Amino acid sequence: MADWVLHVDMDQFIAAVEVLRRPELAGLPVIVGGRGDPTERAVVSTASYEARAFGIGSGMPLRIAARKAPDDAVFLPVDHEAYEAASHEVMTALRSLPGVVLEVIGWDECFLGVESDDPEQVARDAQTAVREATGLHCSVGIGDNKVRAKIATEFGKPRGMFRLTAANWFEVMGKKPTRDLWGVGPKVQKRLATHGINTVRQLADADQQDLVAEFGPRMGVWYRDLGEGIGPAIVDDTPWVARSHSRETTFQRNLTTAEEVEAAIRELAASAFDDCAAEERAVVRVHLKVRYAPFETKTFGRKLAEPTLDRDQVVAAALELGGTLDRDREVRLLGVRAEMTMPDDADTAERTPVRGRI
Repeated sequence: MADWVLHVDMDQFIAAVEVLRRPELAGLPVIVGGRGDPTERAVVSTASYEARAFGIGSGMPLRIAARKAPDDAVFLPVDHEAYEAASHEVMTALRSLPGVVLEVIGWDECFLGVESDDPEQVARDAQTAVREATGLHCSVGIGDNKVRAKIATEFGKPRGMFRLTAANWFEVMGKKPTRDLWGVGPKVQKRLATHGINTVRQLADADQQDLVAEFGPRMGVWYRDLGEGIGPAIVDDTPWVARSHSRETTFQRNLTTAEEVEAAIRELAASAFDDCAAEERAVVRVHLKVRYAPFETKTFGRKLAEPTLDRDQVVAAALELGGTLDRDREVRLLGVRAEMTMPDDADTAERTPVRGRI
């Protein structure tokens, strides 16, 4: 028997959970985002396959989605608690499979590590376990490592499975654009293109030193290996621990004064700090995200002088970042993210009392 990595990805997870709760929505274009009001500023969290047929996708402003949507489209508010509960049921069902190691990587996806001479049967067992426990459907990618398993899932959607290994990697992926690789976004794709690298095969054949010069010693090697589908193969069932907490708000009316921006940053930073303090983990870095009108987004960050469990220090760091914003531009979104010490290096948090809590 061989060792396999399976990537389980729930099909249209959030929309599917909503349809389970409201069976009358089955077959309709369902769009979930914000408070479910397409006249408000918010983005699509997910869209059902019926809605995707009209060009509606995750991250799209609800107002644009509303213009694309047909008359029978249904807009629903985000319900985090319902999705977390459904996710828990999915992962519990998968953990019940004999001989598997499960690594959660999101609400709606995970890796399974298994030793088997028939990984397709394991995939079918996983789909059956999820469907019987929750009524939801999933797709499964089968690979000899995490990279290939993750990419394979896209070829199995919806409700199917696909095997992608070293044996068929270039046959399947060789002519695909580099954007189809897990971990290559539009910016990296453009940087690769400046070197004449447009396909997966071209990336695999690229000179590693050229990639190192462009992306640095770690990422240059990573992207070169990615072209060959090389990646980690160990599935780790260690419980996932958040590295940061963030709070973000899209304002229904643009902020136009420095006082409004400062007040919003202060509130967001305090809330992000409280989420970290609830875990008794110190904050080490603060990030500020701003979206200027009409839709230009920028992110700034700074490392704190030392890990802290003092709310005032975290708020002050966020406000200092806020001082670098362009005061002549209207602001439609702000977000504050606080990075924390990880459990293994949180000695400071264990010894330092929390101050400034409301």
